Amino acid sequence: MRLVLILAAALSLTACAESQLAVHMAKQFQQAVNGETKKPSAGAGTYKVGKPYQVRGVWYYPHEDRRYDQTGIASWYGNPFHGRRTANGEIYDMNALTAAHKTLPMPVRVRVTNLDNGRSLILKVNDRGPFVNGRIIDVSRRAAQLLGFHKQGTAKVRVTLIDPVKPEVIAKRATTPEEQKNALPALPREDVTSETLPPPSGVKQSKSGDRSGQAPVRVADAGPISAAKPSGDKVEQQPVGPSSIFVQAGAFSLATNANRLRAQLAYIGPSKIINVFIKGQEMFRVRLGPVYSVQAADKVLQQILDSGISNARIIIE
Repeated sequence: MRLVLILAAALSLTACAESQLAVHMAKQFQQAVNGETKKPSAGAGTYKVGKPYQVRGVWYYPHEDRRYDQTGIASWYGNPFHGRRTANGEIYDMNALTAAHKTLPMPVRVRVTNLDNGRSLILKVNDRGPFVNGRIIDVSRRAAQLLGFHKQGTAKVRVTLIDPVKPEVIAKRATTPEEQKNALPALPREDVTSETLPPPSGVKQSKSGDRSGQAPVRVADAGPISAAKPSGDKVEQQPVGPSSIFVQAGAFSLATNANRLRAQLAYIGPSKIINVFIKGQEMFRVRLGPVYSVQAADKVLQQILDSGISNARIIIE
């Protein structure tokens, strides 16, 4: 009798488990049919700087740079990355205002300005990339649409760091010394009196709330107006001047090294050395250009990279 009861209980549990599995599968099927399949949370990412990493033989060193302000070529990415995990653990949504960068911490906010049309947009960096032809940033499909280069695929842009998005830190409660706890309170001050001065001679004093004597405020003096899309995505229009594309092969503190690199690149095309001062230090930049299209710049950059110079990049000025 005991054996019969044990077998009956086992069969009952098996039937219960099979029924629960069947109900679970039925719910999943119904959710899939209705488009209600539950996806991982898009806000599951964490703040991270990241360790140095290597892609295609090039090392990248993530770090915090509060003064980041660079110009270069931007591209965009959508499928097949839509719905996949980003480098900081979030879920990539090509319809959100996000971007990928090679070295900035994640997440941080950056302002991306299209230097061809002046459109400016604030994006959240939550992924790594791009690793193609020296691009400085890869934006989402939606961002590319708002910035106006979705069909072209690339654009000359300026990327400026706005503010790092770090976790909030709660300060420890300060301890009050005993001598301060037992100290006598400060003596009260004397009463402060106030009076209204008469207006200067020749000036008519207006009543409270009367603005008849003041010049009306013009709309043109109210500051720039942001153009907002119906979806709430804010795009600003900024004045931009003419810009050119250059390929920078390297930057050196010694002019002899710059001349040596310039001679090495003579077979690719004419180049020039530009000296600049960075934090009081004179630097010598070796550049080719101006190049009149992104495609031509890509070809020149690839030739330089093939010659063994791994730190060459495209810049916009």
